[in-house]
Amino acid sequence: MSTNLEHPIGELPHGRPQQTIVDDGRDYPRLGTVSFRRGTLTPRQQELWDEKWPTYGRILDDDVISVEDWFHRPGPTILEIGSGTGTSTVAMAPHEPNANIIAVDLYKPGLAKLLGAFIREEIENIRMIRGDGVEVLHRMIPPASLAGVRIFFPDPWPKARHHKRRIIQSGTLHLIASRLRPGGVVHVATDHAGYAEWIDERVNVEPDLEYMGWPWDEAPILTDRQLTTKFENRGLKMDHTIREYLWRRK
Repeated sequence: MSTNLEHPIGELPHGRPQQTIVDDGRDYPRLGTVSFRRGTLTPRQQELWDEKWPTYGRILDDDVISVEDWFHRPGPTILEIGSGTGTSTVAMAPHEPNANIIAVDLYKPGLAKLLGAFIREEIENIRMIRGDGVEVLHRMIPPASLAGVRIFFPDPWPKARHHKRRIIQSGTLHLIASRLRPGGVVHVATDHAGYAEWIDERVNVEPDLEYMGWPWDEAPILTDRQLTTKFENRGLKMDHTIREYLWRRK
């Protein structure tokens, strides 16, 4: 099940996009009917968006990405799901110049800040997709093509009735594994104790992923997040413990 999204550059319809539910007996995050914050851009952000988005951005669709065409080079590709305002993305990308970084988020103002930051810093190895991360994995990423997947401080959905919306599920880990090349890495970080317990219960749920714990000194991609995100800073001010997880595609 899929949908064609025909909207102006960088736009999405109101609310959550149509979701593909894979009936394979695994658990996938259920998006529900919650509407997303639309937000507005400053005049300068909008000007830069209109100018640069056609080069650096894409909207969720059913066209499988050709990394070599989009980045004008081959190379290892890392998908960051839920990039927010791109603090970690911009901090890490210069330290992995040979990697192609694709940042995925639904919130346009966050992507606009990321766009402004990497244009200002003249960082060449970042591209962006506006859409749900699980949908992007399912519909736009070729199997066995990624060197890494990053999920930093995902929404913890703390209420029990909302746990089904958490992105870390058996189905998501299976989908990620299918998109990773052998030896590829999944890196997850959270400062929410309840979410950490949830992840702890699922570290070995996907047979194609080997749980490597934290830290993993020989990880083939950068695992030092360089700078703290605003979500991490908020957690640290509240004395939250940061938990990080690494898996390797067998």
